[in-house]
Order: sequence, then C-alpha cells, then structure tokens
Amino acid sequence: MKEAGVSLVTAIQTSSYYQWDNRFTSDSARANPDFMVGVITLDPDNPYSPEMMKYYVSEYNVRGMRSVPAKSGKLDDPGVAKLWAMAERLGIVINVLVNRDKRPEIESLVQRRPKLRIIIDHCLNIKADENHDATLKDVVALAKLPNVHAKLTFIPTGTKEPYPCRDLHDSCKAVIKAFTPQRCVWGSDFPTELWCPKITYAQHLKIFTHELGLDEESKKAILGETAHRLWFKPRV
Repeated sequence: MKEAGVSLVTAIQTSSYYQWDNRFTSDSARANPDFMVGVITLDPDNPYSPEMMKYYVSEYNVRGMRSVPAKSGKLDDPGVAKLWAMAERLGIVINVLVNRDKRPEIESLVQRRPKLRIIIDHCLNIKADENHDATLKDVVALAKLPNVHAKLTFIPTGTKEPYPCRDLHDSCKAVIKAFTPQRCVWGSDFPTELWCPKITYAQHLKIFTHELGLDEESKKAILGETAHRLWFKPRV
C-alpha cells in the first residue's frame, strides 16, 4: 500500500477459499480501523445469515457484503432477498458477484431496493473473448439503475495481453462513460500474484493513473472519492 500510495482499503472476503468463514476478513478490519473496512460473504441459504450480518456490522467494522446466488442457482432467491433487505436496513453496501446471465435478476432485486447501494463486482466478468460485446452491453444497461455502481477490476483478469492490457481499455472507458466516474470504483484484485499474475498491483493502479488517459477529476472519483463515500463515510 505504501509503495503504491494507497491509504485506505476495502478488504473483501474471498469465498472461493474461505467460503462462509469470515473471521480473517472481519478480524483484520476490526484490528485496523484506521485504514481498513471489511466486506463479508454470507450464505443466502442459512436462515441465520441476516442476523450474522447485523453482528458483523456492529462489532467488526464491516461495511458491506458480497452477494452470491443461492443453492437454487438463483440470485433473485428469497434467501438473497432477505440479506439485501438487512443490508439496506443497516446502511451497508452490497457487492454482487455474478456473470451476465444474472442481469435480469440483478435488475429485479435492485428495483425492489432503491435505497440500497449496489456494486457490480468485476463488471459481470468482462473478458476479451467471444462474449465480450454481450457482457459489456449488459453492464452498460445496468447503469440506468441510479443506485448501481461498477467495480473496475476486470482489465487484468479479462485481458489477453501483457501490461498495459490495452485490449480492454476501450471497454473500461465505455463503462465509466455509462456509470460516470462518481459511480465507479477501482479495485486491486489483490493478491495480484493469484488473481492476475500478468501484472503487479502497482501496474494495475498505473493503468488507471496513466494508461487510460483519464482526466484528473475522473481519477479522483474512481481511485478514491466513490469508494470513500460508499464504505468509509458514516452509515445512514
């Protein structure tokens, strides 16, 4: 963080490894409140998950939840809906981790929770592949929902090229244009050695500070102001 000039961190539970065990993320967030907040992942099929969310938020410096489909395969599932309702009540943020096939379900859930702030993790996993155009179209369509935000973490995970991953620059700029910088956040994909070994943490950051050609106001929003407003300001 110091080497890259990063001062605040939103640490997101890696459910692909830890599954529903949020102890590492939540303990780290509580132990480092001067620079870190936590985003947990809860099981939508566990009836106790909404109350667990309330506990983590009140006791562990948690400011968000990553939302995944239920065992039914659906995102618009009663268990997911209950978690979103609790998140809205607590004033925290929902990060949605799904692919483009779940766009209609995202829209349905979001329209029922107009006050809940939503982030599309990895922008439905945009990649430089045969599904690129369709996925980008779905992401851009979600921008019409005013409480939905885009997390711009797909360039190093979806590229087919080495740094600076130019094959996805235009896609990223299209997402920024659709959402506006005020509804876009950068994310590091940390640890980059695992998730995007083609580039380093510092190189990923440099794509946004130098390679995309963003103006200064856009960089301020994407690299700090939007994230600060979502996760670090007092909950309402």
